[in-house]
Amino acid sequence: MKPANNHGIKRIFRATGFSMQGLKSAWVHEAAFRQESILALLMLPFALWVNVPTVEKLWLILTIFLVLIVELLNSAVEAVVDRVGDEYHPLSGQAKDIASAAVFLSLCLCGITWLVILWPLLKASM
Repeated sequence: MKPANNHGIKRIFRATGFSMQGLKSAWVHEAAFRQESILALLMLPFALWVNVPTVEKLWLILTIFLVLIVELLNSAVEAVVDRVGDEYHPLSGQAKDIASAAVFLSLCLCGITWLVILWPLLKASM
């Protein structure tokens, strides 16, 4: 149900509150999100520290956030499918598998991006 008088700054504050609730829920209930968040907290400072051009730093950071965003969407799909019912349905499994595949592809993109950007630095230090 849409709340009345939900405009302007009030809407922004409410939306921010709901977003924080969503992040908290993902942290509490989703082990994969916790693991990827901890990894992100380790990778972000390194992405800022490494001596690469600013655009490449942005790519490193962007791919980290992309993984977290896709994981949140995957968790949302899983929650909705689980809410619909406990009985097995092929489409439920398909929805969960496709959402999981999206996470896998985002992780692959992150890994490839980091490898392509950092490989010259690794190669030079050998």
